[in-house]
Amino acid sequence: TMALCLKQVFNKDKTFRPRKKFEPGTQRFELYKKAQASLKSGLDLKAVVQLPPGESINDWIAVHVVDFFNRINLIYGTMSEYCTEKSCPIMSGGLKYEYRWQDDSKYKKPTKLSAPQYMCMLMDWIEMLINNEDIFPTRIGVPFPRQFQQVCTKILTRLFRVFVHVYIHHFDSIINMGAEAHVNTCYKHFYYFIREFSLVDHRELEPLVRMPQGWEG
Repeated sequence: TMALCLKQVFNKDKTFRPRKKFEPGTQRFELYKKAQASLKSGLDLKAVVQLPPGESINDWIAVHVVDFFNRINLIYGTMSEYCTEKSCPIMSGGLKYEYRWQDDSKYKKPTKLSAPQYMCMLMDWIEMLINNEDIFPTRIGVPFPRQFQQVCTKILTRLFRVFVHVYIHHFDSIINMGAEAHVNTCYKHFYYFIREFSLVDHRELEPLVRMPQGWEG
């Protein structure tokens, strides 16, 4: 069951990292509760992602970026034992797509990494950004920086690549673990969200255009 899978993640220090939490009493905590309640009520996912009336778009995006980071981090954690230097020497999505890593510190040029290395760099990089008060301010009245949505686009584009790799290279493991419904729901939610706010370039979505079958609209 998924619960068992998640338990494995908590036992593996190298893949599990503390979840970023929203402070109770803050506007973002209330928004997060609202978003989770809609999700649990079984509403149509296309409706769930829409900006609630009167809410700030940047707050809504911030809440979802943090939540998707937490959830995708857990999903990857459950399958990290199947994604090794040996099985996945290149971070890819099939033969057609290869993703190279670049950041502003260690890798200044796009660099070939194995999938587990790429995932590790990615999760550390996102964690650093969402914990940076200058980019994701948590105090009431502190404005978001001008480049906030650009930063979120970069985070979400890279998180989408986790789905690409997991679906194309590890789908059998997802099925064997009984996690298919959970992963599909998370992917659908993520997909509708990025489409609703045009946050990821449509060319990035091509590797999964036909997956999972039968729901994409």
